[in-house]
Amino acid sequence: MKHHLSELFAQALKEVAPEHAGTAFEITRPKQVQHGDFACNLAMQLARPLRGNPREIATKLLNALPASPFVEKTEIAGAGFINLFLTPDAKQQVIKQVLAQGSNFGCSTLGQGLKIQVEFVSANPTGPLHVGHGRGAAFGMSLANVLGAAGYKVAREYYVNDAGRQMDILALSTWLRYLELNGVHVAFPANAYQGGYVRDMAGLIQEAHGDRYLHQPGSILESVPAHEEDAEGHLDALIANAKKLLGEGYAYIHNIALTEQLEDCRNDLTEFGVTFDSWFSEKSLFDTGLVDRAVADLEKHGHIYLQDGAKWFRSTHFGDEKDRVVQRENGLYTYFASDIAYHLNKYERGFDRVVNVWGADHHGYIARVKGALTALELDAERLVIALVQFAVLWRGAEKLPMSTRSGNFVTLRELREEVGNDAARFFYVLRKSDQHLDFDLELAKSQSNENPVYYIQYAHARVCSVLGQWGGDAAELADAETGALGGKHELALMNLLNDYSGIVESAARELSPHLIAYYLKDLAGEFHSYYNAEQFLVPDNTLRLARLALIIAVRQVLRNGLTLLGVGSPEKM
Repeated sequence: MKHHLSELFAQALKEVAPEHAGTAFEITRPKQVQHGDFACNLAMQLARPLRGNPREIATKLLNALPASPFVEKTEIAGAGFINLFLTPDAKQQVIKQVLAQGSNFGCSTLGQGLKIQVEFVSANPTGPLHVGHGRGAAFGMSLANVLGAAGYKVAREYYVNDAGRQMDILALSTWLRYLELNGVHVAFPANAYQGGYVRDMAGLIQEAHGDRYLHQPGSILESVPAHEEDAEGHLDALIANAKKLLGEGYAYIHNIALTEQLEDCRNDLTEFGVTFDSWFSEKSLFDTGLVDRAVADLEKHGHIYLQDGAKWFRSTHFGDEKDRVVQRENGLYTYFASDIAYHLNKYERGFDRVVNVWGADHHGYIARVKGALTALELDAERLVIALVQFAVLWRGAEKLPMSTRSGNFVTLRELREEVGNDAARFFYVLRKSDQHLDFDLELAKSQSNENPVYYIQYAHARVCSVLGQWGGDAAELADAETGALGGKHELALMNLLNDYSGIVESAARELSPHLIAYYLKDLAGEFHSYYNAEQFLVPDNTLRLARLALIIAVRQVLRNGLTLLGVGSPEKM
């Protein structure tokens, strides 16, 4: 309907002010129902270029507005807004549209089949996913679903950091726990990985290989600085000694740690309803020589300089606060170098648009990555960053910890087991992604109207209950006469159903699946009001079928929206 009204005003604009035919305007829902079904601000937008009174311009626009069978009346309000009141039939036709399109209702061609990649979660595989990772997972999957519904060809990807220092720390941590199990005691660093899962992996190695990888403390600690003096240097020296002492055994332990944690991560996410089309290995960027090529290309274009034996990228030329090292003096590449290569790879795979879902603490990383793309003569505007604030978990007044290395955190799996997948998925996307999120465990578990996911699912179950009491064939409702639907709740519900497609498009444009969550709360709230105010199984057959058709349409849209958010639609509660 918004598209239809926009076309009407576009035609009127060509007649009233053809020289300003490209003027942007909006068709919006008024905040108060007495102001009509839609409002248009075109007269206000034309006031300055036409140097005229907006109310007088509004009169001219209405005189030029083509007739429409869906517009019952119009009025000029305030400084020059044009309010539009639709005919009952214009509102009622959405019911037949929903019933005819079913699960496809709300889908659009906004994306025109453009290829878009959404990379999300991408947590280091150094331990179980915690509740902070869960928000990125829920947001990323919901966003991918929304973009798919809006007509984009979506590829979901997880970037596996399998070549960096954090994996070396995990491999070292696992080996030190293995030594403990075999009676060799080396002081376990406080900044190594402390969780019980590290001991479990050490147990697997001991079970399979006994004492094969044992070495004595003297050789392990050779030339290692004291932890108290240099905690990170202490770790790096231990890692270097482990690689030297173990040889190929180090690669085996590293691979065990990577495989175990990555498989646990994959299983956890799959159970959470979060799946990926590809799991991209950071290590492959080195194996294929792409990191070398990316840095060489930057150097060829004059964006690299040498200082103190290291290679630096001139990222300050592209808006970054300081230049960044891409290759250290020892010849090893930095994380940033592999990130440049990874984004080069994304572009070379032919995506029209690339969306990275990053934690909000990565905000400062945006300028340097986009700068590197520009330096490689690529269109940095094709890269879009969606920032996700960490979720803070509360149990009553107690804030729960989330420190991965210390092993003191609540895992995503524990959260899911406590509150269920549906509540977790919905609560994670209930706020705009870059806003702070307090996750209230007690609220998520409650069966009350204050719990939004329960409130929405209960609306779906209530419709199913009414249909069960009716006992008829839902297929016959496709031809129901809806002309009798004119009550305030019925009109409000039909307006909301009409808004759904636009909400999905807005969520796709703004990368904001929380708009779907807000919408579903409103739709469920209006349905519950309708349920409490009216009887559906009335004696009048025409009215009964019309009301049943309406609530089936409501059920379908609730289900469609919940599906985009990865939340179930129970028929009984």
